[in-house]
Amino acid sequence: MTSDSTTGAPVALVTGAASGIGAATARLFAERGHRVVAVDVDKAGLVALEDLEGVATLLGDVAEESTNTAAVRLALDRFGRLDAAVLNAGIGGAGPLESPGAIDRFDRLFAVNVRSVALGIRAAVPALRAAGGGSVVATSSVSGLRGDPGTWGYNATKAAVINLVRATAVDYAAENIRINAIAPGGTDTALTAAQIADPDFSALITGRIPAHRWADPREQAEVIWFLTSPAASYVTGVTVPVDGGLSANGGILPPPPGRATR
Repeated sequence: MTSDSTTGAPVALVTGAASGIGAATARLFAERGHRVVAVDVDKAGLVALEDLEGVATLLGDVAEESTNTAAVRLALDRFGRLDAAVLNAGIGGAGPLESPGAIDRFDRLFAVNVRSVALGIRAAVPALRAAGGGSVVATSSVSGLRGDPGTWGYNATKAAVINLVRATAVDYAAENIRINAIAPGGTDTALTAAQIADPDFSALITGRIPAHRWADPREQAEVIWFLTSPAASYVTGVTVPVDGGLSANGGILPPPPGRATR
């Protein structure tokens, strides 16, 4: 394996990097001079990133400890250091609580959405410590801030991410390791493609968002970039809603009518 460790560029690890927010984050960091380790179970999506300069890819399931360990090892072997870990991998589903197989599906949901974040932090911390500190950003959701009908499993796992971030941020702040999260609102990704494709449902959702539109994944990536940057050097343990004002609204009354400006 060739090494690019002599460049001195910062190094970021991104999980769930093959599409959506993860792909936008990997591309943004690469464009701005970072070396990137991109991890996903989607081989085709990873191949699409391999043309980017300074991007190394790893095919694997981040719910497994071995994948997280391998991702950090790849960063160290290929680029010589690790400065940031973006723990973005996530799935939806579970179905109605009383439906057959619901708990088995919830176990998988928890493994990908929560266990992978704990494993990612556990794997990244020694490398971040060796670099003199660094940043972890996990992807939660506005669904982790409150309840939604019919998505109990997703709500529960994304809420767990928020408190996992709080607790680990307290544990590692004295070592100059900052741990934060974003809580995306409706974003144009593979997870929401069917919702966006349904004009009636899409209008219902955007009508509840004060900004009156879905987010672009790049907008989520920009906030991740900020949280990993020196500009956020005194920010740790927080979850930043990136939701066009959705979580600011109490929900009893709809936001003022308007048209999307983007």
